[in-house]
Amino acid sequence: MAEREIDAAEGKEKSYKPSHSKPEHTVATSSKAASQPQSPSLTNAVPDMASSIGSEENSNYCEALEATLEALQSRAQRLVDKINEGRTKDQELMKSFNESLAMKVTEVSQRLEERMYILYDCHNNLLQDRLQELSETVDRIRQVQAELKTVCETVVNLYRDLCVLP
Repeated sequence: MAEREIDAAEGKEKSYKPSHSKPEHTVATSSKAASQPQSPSLTNAVPDMASSIGSEENSNYCEALEATLEALQSRAQRLVDKINEGRTKDQELMKSFNESLAMKVTEVSQRLEERMYILYDCHNNLLQDRLQELSETVDRIRQVQAELKTVCETVVNLYRDLCVLP
């Protein structure tokens, strides 16, 4: 819902509405604020019926009412601007938070990766030692197998010699 603001100094209507984008600044400057009439007090706001007959008094009442409306519109615009500035700050804060969070996640991920590689190195050393032991065991088994084969051949030759009589 768009609302309208009347610029008293220029006599033009300006529309404004709350938005999520960057705020439009339509705040009156101090010189404008000084030249604008003060809002009427409650005692002066409602003129006496007998005295309101004169057009000059009616004109003063309308001017005071317009000044009050302008002041309210100006104040509402300042509040909208302040809200938008707060939202902008919140967005900047979230952006900064996301960036620092991404940096921390990257840092923790790198440390985890380094630890993982350290564990890989440790396991590789253990595996290398076990593979070396396995290789030595397989070599010993081959040697024992070769010796067993030699013993078997010797026993076969011995039985052959014993079974054959001259």
